[in-house]
Amino acid sequence: MESIDLQVLRTARDWRAAAEPVLLVTVARTWGSSPRPVGSMMALRGDGRVVGSVSGGCIEDDLIHRYSTAHGGAGLKDGVPEVVQYGVSADDAHRFGLPCGGTLQLVLEFNPSGPALDELLAALDSGRLIRRGLTLASNEVTLTATATPEQFSFDGRQMFNTLGPAYRLLMIGAGALAEYLATMALFNGFRVAVCDPRPEYIETWAVQGVERIIGMPDDVVRDFAVDLRTCIVALSHDPKLDDLALLEALHSPAFYIGAIGSRRNSQLRRERLIEHFAETPASLERLHGPIGLYIGSKTPAEIAVSVMAEILAAKNGVSLPGAFSVAQAKHAIESVACSS
Repeated sequence: MESIDLQVLRTARDWRAAAEPVLLVTVARTWGSSPRPVGSMMALRGDGRVVGSVSGGCIEDDLIHRYSTAHGGAGLKDGVPEVVQYGVSADDAHRFGLPCGGTLQLVLEFNPSGPALDELLAALDSGRLIRRGLTLASNEVTLTATATPEQFSFDGRQMFNTLGPAYRLLMIGAGALAEYLATMALFNGFRVAVCDPRPEYIETWAVQGVERIIGMPDDVVRDFAVDLRTCIVALSHDPKLDDLALLEALHSPAFYIGAIGSRRNSQLRRERLIEHFAETPASLERLHGPIGLYIGSKTPAEIAVSVMAEILAAKNGVSLPGAFSVAQAKHAIESVACSS
């Protein structure tokens, strides 16, 4: 499943190519609680069709009624971008279903350039990270390749939004847990690949939309062009496969690196990497293991939920309290049991 940003841009491009009027809406600022983060986008077609979202639904409804001819609106005409704000008053917050105290500022782009959308999507589809700039007064759009994701910014005159290829998940080991995790990652807009040199595992892989790679995992990681939007998870339970792949991953810019295993196995893995491969406690700080958040999971499906939650927290820059980790939570439970 493609990320929602790419869905919005691709749909807007297709509508423009079909000579349909389009409104491209971006969340530019938020105050207080907000249903969607800055940079979130939606596209509205002249007849009221919508892809993407900027709120829980009520603001979308208002935009549809304002700008779509099918719902009595004035329709979409060419013009410079506009800035609109919702939720300034308590009445507005209640009317538009915003959380208590929430306020949204939106940038509206009327009939964005089809060729510019083509150029942007071609760059994203080729795997490049692009900083899209919009100058409101002139309606000028700039596209600049960048190596580092930058924070969304809007100063009232210019808006900059860094857009990139989909986040990627590379899994080592094609077992049952990997199939559940792949399904969840696809649902969250990740491009997913699974590597396993064992034919009895990789040849029975059943999840559609996942790239299957047969090869030694360390070679695969090395050739994967790992970047800041890549996460790598070792799931094979075989040190011969997992350890060497993790070594390569630890010296890459991957935003998340993790390995399945019990607390004991995770500790033994760390000791092996330090003793035999010259890693250090500091270099292993990036290695998550046991992976996942503690939710008492027992089945592969439940474990996949906990792992995906930890990956998404890392992707979103959320620092989780230690009590959420599997190791600390189980240690706390055991301590309570021993004292009772």
